Amino acid sequence: MSQDIRNRLWIGNAWADAASGATFETINPATGETITTVAEGDAPDIDRAVDAARAALANPDWKAISPHKRAQLLWKLADAIEANVDELARLETQDNGKPFFESKYADLGLVVEVYRYFAGLADKVHGATIPVKGAFLNYTLREPVGVVGCITPWNFPLSMASWKVAPALAMGNAVVLKPAEQTPLTALRLGELAAEVGFPEGVLNVVPGFGQTAGAALVRHPGVDAIAFTGSTEVGKTVMRDAAETLKKVSLELGGKSPNVVFADADLKAAVKGATGGIFYGKGEVCAAGSRVLVERSIYDEFVDAFARSAERMVVGDPMDKGTRIGAIVSEKQLDRVMGYVEAGKAEGARLVTGGERTTVDGKGNFVTATVFADVDVDMKIAQEEIFGPVAAVIPFDDMDDAIKKANQTIYGLAAGVWTRDIGKAHRMAAEIKAGTVWVNTYNQYDAASPFGGFKQSGFGRDLGSESALEKYTQVKSVWVALDR
Repeated sequence: MSQDIRNRLWIGNAWADAASGATFETINPATGETITTVAEGDAPDIDRAVDAARAALANPDWKAISPHKRAQLLWKLADAIEANVDELARLETQDNGKPFFESKYADLGLVVEVYRYFAGLADKVHGATIPVKGAFLNYTLREPVGVVGCITPWNFPLSMASWKVAPALAMGNAVVLKPAEQTPLTALRLGELAAEVGFPEGVLNVVPGFGQTAGAALVRHPGVDAIAFTGSTEVGKTVMRDAAETLKKVSLELGGKSPNVVFADADLKAAVKGATGGIFYGKGEVCAAGSRVLVERSIYDEFVDAFARSAERMVVGDPMDKGTRIGAIVSEKQLDRVMGYVEAGKAEGARLVTGGERTTVDGKGNFVTATVFADVDVDMKIAQEEIFGPVAAVIPFDDMDDAIKKANQTIYGLAAGVWTRDIGKAHRMAAEIKAGTVWVNTYNQYDAASPFGGFKQSGFGRDLGSESALEKYTQVKSVWVALDR
């Protein structure tokens, strides 16, 4: 099948042009060159996709399928992703700009695990019998919520899609996936692979387009029963407002400004390595990035020096080069945003220790060097606002109480890291930090079985883990049966 066909909408297991005939370009951020043009979905296309999804829910080939068969289909999809890992990783890197080794070995590895995990859960969902008063049998059923609209971001395109699509399908729903306009290509390939392994028509539909048009139409559509969204806090608030008109079930995984707290008793070498990966992995375009590095004052200078040296070893280069550690920022617009924060840090009096330089590779692309600011005050813009780039703000603290206060001094609550050899201190910090995930003596660990999501303005609801599938993608029905009639 030609690559040109894969640039169209995927609705009802078939390629389709946008109703308007409109297209948009998807750009390789490492070169500035157009990869291809993609069909631009809008409200009429969302209508078609939702109609296809609702038809799938009524189709016995999906509605009456056994949970065991759903599990088999999901497992086959995992196998298909694994078999096409090089192609998918190249598409991800071309679209997003991240290093190829990250796409192939980190992102795609977890994608396969996620589909296999939820394949294993598909036939293990059940209700309960409840001992109620009177001559009645009362039991519950867990049923699919219906049509699920999945809206995913550009930083981990196929990963974020898997976190939503896999559990939604495992629970028997039908999906309309709206990928980010910057990175639509792997989502379209996913739709094709799902059909190839046997998913019925309309079970998984993919409509690329823009948030203000296709995304908004999906959120507002009366035929959509639930929205699973990952993106910025600002857009998440809009999603929540718009979904209220039809009282959809909504889950939001939003922004972060995560603290990575380093105590004086920590293994300094491990903490520096963890802080480096915490902010520079994925070019810092990670919602859980450890962008605020809080360091106990007695080791502050030593840590800053070691951290800066580590940052300087983060090679900026061609994302396809195995030696590259920081690829291209996803778009020129996003690079402008990152550089704006670099200038704001300087203007507010933070000390630029290293990096902060806009650069190119062979005269092309959207690149910036790994950036470390020291002597950052917690009220500074670079300490409060999500940058979504490879920019670390290092902040000193005096003691545990000060660390807790500064760690929580943010509107966000997605993730946090704690580095210490004191197990009591570690557990207290884990309890006191207001975040959905706390890593102790590590950072950026994920597993299909472990829930992930935020506190505060980092959103609500969880991805991954069995609870996410049950809470987000099923609804409970209570059945009463009279026994004395």
